Amino acid sequence: MAKKRVIVKIGSSSLTNGKGELSKIKLLEHTGAIAQLIKLDYEVILVSSGAVAAGFSDLGYPIRPITLAGKQAAAAVGQGLLVQAYTEAFKEHQIVTAQLLLTRDVFVSEEQYGNAYSTLKELLKRSVLPIINENDSVAIDELTFGDNDMLSALVGGLTRADFLIILTDINGFYDKNPHVNPSANRYDYLPTITDSLIEQADVVSNSKLGTGGMKSKLLAAKTALSLGVNTFVGSGSGENKLVEILNGNGDGTYIGEKKSHSFRKQKQWIAFHSSIRGQLLIDTGAEQAISFEGKSLLPAGIKTVQGDFEAGDVVELLNLEQRVLAKGQVNYSSTELKQIKGMISKEAMKLTNHLRPEVIHRDRLVLSLKEVIL
Repeated sequence: MAKKRVIVKIGSSSLTNGKGELSKIKLLEHTGAIAQLIKLDYEVILVSSGAVAAGFSDLGYPIRPITLAGKQAAAAVGQGLLVQAYTEAFKEHQIVTAQLLLTRDVFVSEEQYGNAYSTLKELLKRSVLPIINENDSVAIDELTFGDNDMLSALVGGLTRADFLIILTDINGFYDKNPHVNPSANRYDYLPTITDSLIEQADVVSNSKLGTGGMKSKLLAAKTALSLGVNTFVGSGSGENKLVEILNGNGDGTYIGEKKSHSFRKQKQWIAFHSSIRGQLLIDTGAEQAISFEGKSLLPAGIKTVQGDFEAGDVVELLNLEQRVLAKGQVNYSSTELKQIKGMISKEAMKLTNHLRPEVIHRDRLVLSLKEVIL
């Protein structure tokens, strides 16, 4: 039987002391809890914040810096300290660790996306614990993916994880802010994440140490669910807290149905990380074949070609009402498609010297997210 794969995300607020500095006591508790999972034959990937918190005091900052330059400098110092602390702690449990620093472009580039998957797969195969953080020192658009919550969801999808655990300083999602409203009720279970839930979660956590509040965790959970990864958001204490969470006894909110849609790795990249280079307007016959029959897109179904793209790029498919139906990776350039749109496959292949007729093969085609979830 294949091992269960779990992503554990630990936020800055769960790693720091009252001064905002890295807490050795908290870190040792987390490593002990992860070690318990590994002893039970789980494969674990750790996504950890805390680099800025670990480094700012050594730079002479009295408090966590607020400028981008200050945060990135603190992260440059703190990332080494954070991983060193984890490495030493896990060594006490005879667990080897590996560090991976990722930026958003790793998920946008299909080649880098595949390389990241291969690296993580090999590390897990050799019983090494990957420790992942965003490469804060060089990341643009502040420090985040939005934040490590979203990064953990994307890593969960990339590695086809069975479960995502997001540890934070509040025990789950509430209908009101529990810090200011004693009548707030916690959601112990959510089958899915709705837009109304996201709207009401703008201000729930009172943490000043992390970059992501409860809204970011809801958005991450929504992304994880769409990638086939059920999620827990909450807190816990002691070395058995992660085991208790996986046994259904966690102090927080469980999110997701027992059965969830899961993309193949290649389709995940197309669906969630690729850049759109153009659009193809397709007729009703092609719409029917793609949306309901699981067919590939052929030249005959294309009405118009928009944009300038090459073979291998990702484009959107629109129906005659201009509604986005799907997106996929094309086998033809825009120049070629403008020549062969509406043609039968045999004539199109002859004109372009292509050996296969599919403009987008069904294995490289994904319906819009709304269509997929439904």
